[in-house]
Amino acid sequence: MALCLLGRKERGSDPSIPHLSAVLAGQQLSPPPASQDWTRGMPADLGKMLNDQLNDCSCAAFYHAMQVWSFNTSTLQTEPDSNVQALYSAVSGYKRGDTLPGPTCSEQDVLAYLTKTGAPTGANGSGRNKIAAHFEIDFRNIDDVKRTIFECGVAYIGIKVPAYIHTDPVPELWDVQTANADVIGAHAVILAGYDADGAKFISGGKIYTMTWAFFSQYTDEAYAVVDPLWIGAKGTTPGGLAEEQLEQQMRAVKAAK
Repeated sequence: MALCLLGRKERGSDPSIPHLSAVLAGQQLSPPPASQDWTRGMPADLGKMLNDQLNDCSCAAFYHAMQVWSFNTSTLQTEPDSNVQALYSAVSGYKRGDTLPGPTCSEQDVLAYLTKTGAPTGANGSGRNKIAAHFEIDFRNIDDVKRTIFECGVAYIGIKVPAYIHTDPVPELWDVQTANADVIGAHAVILAGYDADGAKFISGGKIYTMTWAFFSQYTDEAYAVVDPLWIGAKGTTPGGLAEEQLEQQMRAVKAAK
């Protein structure tokens, strides 16, 4: 089995991205439910989304998010690899025929593109899935991460990967250990479930679990991604923000170059 490429560009510092804790400051928020698993019942193999060939994990993760959203609101929708490559090319500048595995790709750049233009969808890539909003979340606050998964279906995160994880086969449980723990790259994944022990996540089309200890040690960025399909079907948004408030929060992102 080919391993995923660790092609995430490390976190940028885009001042236009709103921080969820600041947006919701002063609100009395209920604790998130003790557990939620939006991956329950999903296929064991969701497709690599070209992440065994290209440094496109930041783009592949979004298309896995689309799978989670569609599976939990209607029927599972899996976009063709050509659309994943198109998003990756649009964000990173990669062109077919360039030397593989291509440039690394920033999660913040992906989110800005998804907000302004949208991800290519459909058989010929002519459709667009434009997200309603995105917010940076404080990954040190596990309740905020859990609440994001519960309200948005996923949390879009960036992690540093220690060598003991990047093995064949990839371990089903990602936990902290000291042996062979040198960081060898940066990766983008989506969290789509959680309980008291850890979080369910999708990487390379497979569903794994990471402990909260692993999450805390290796995560260096995290985002709430608000999808219109999810809002329409589930009626939940971060902190209960209205669609008009989501639009207002995205004005700076849309205005940024």
